[in-house]
Amino acid sequence: MEKANQASSVSEFILLGLSSQPEDQKPLFILFLTMYLITIIGNLLIILAIHSDSQLQTPMYFFLSFLSFTDICFTTTVVPRMLVNFLSKKTISYAGCLTQMYFIYALGNTDSCLLAVMAFDRYVAICDPFHYVTTMNRRCCVLLVAFSCSLPHFHSLVHTLLLNSLTFCDSSVIHHFLCDLSPLMKLSCSSTFVNEVVIISEGSVVLVTPFLCITLSYVRILITVLKIPSAAGKRKAFSTCGSHLTVVTLFYGSIFYVYLQPLSTYSARDHIATIAYTVLSSMLNPFIYSLRNKDLKQGLRKLMGRRKS
Repeated sequence: MEKANQASSVSEFILLGLSSQPEDQKPLFILFLTMYLITIIGNLLIILAIHSDSQLQTPMYFFLSFLSFTDICFTTTVVPRMLVNFLSKKTISYAGCLTQMYFIYALGNTDSCLLAVMAFDRYVAICDPFHYVTTMNRRCCVLLVAFSCSLPHFHSLVHTLLLNSLTFCDSSVIHHFLCDLSPLMKLSCSSTFVNEVVIISEGSVVLVTPFLCITLSYVRILITVLKIPSAAGKRKAFSTCGSHLTVVTLFYGSIFYVYLQPLSTYSARDHIATIAYTVLSSMLNPFIYSLRNKDLKQGLRKLMGRRKS
């Protein structure tokens, strides 16, 4: 009971943000507001283009539309709070901090699972094209999306409940621009052993498993493509994977840098990598997919043509 009372005595945290210099706040506000608007508009256009064009009613674009929706929610969990901190108070309530952390992990891992599902879709399309329609049927696609959304929420709930059991009785200053596990655990004056064990075991499995699925899918794809006799056939096969590989590299490169390191080594330099997977990746995804995809570019043109007419 005493421990619970100590934990509940922390009513708010202070997010130091990206910079403590007053002259940096307005430029940072303008920068991240611009990035946020680009993210929202870009991903909304992708969703509208996919759902309004009958030629884009395929499993690949079905998954892409959910990825775009998740990116909108993911960025909205992070950026509006940053914008408030740039111009006004830098405090966030205890409940608000845990809520933000819950959705960051839930939506971030949903992104990760959807990228794995999209890699599997490309694997079936290239390595087993004759069974693609039956394998990637509507029921299978819905189940894959449902699994990609439900498992990350359970994972996030576990870490949020474990964090809520910690005692915070010293500094309430978070050296970050968002509520993340590592900086929050550093503030705890109780043992974080159980939290760290769960992060290393369950957390690593949830993070690494989708990446391994993507890697295995592309190894099989590479082997299949190398057997194609014509250079044009190889280029066509690789062109359907180029956008996805670019997104995977950006997303996992930054996320592994942040989370596959000991808690003791976590420092302010990880802010850049965190921005890359929480904000930059979601903003660039629409451009990466639309610029390298003829069908999607055509769908966007049709969408813009309808809006003008």
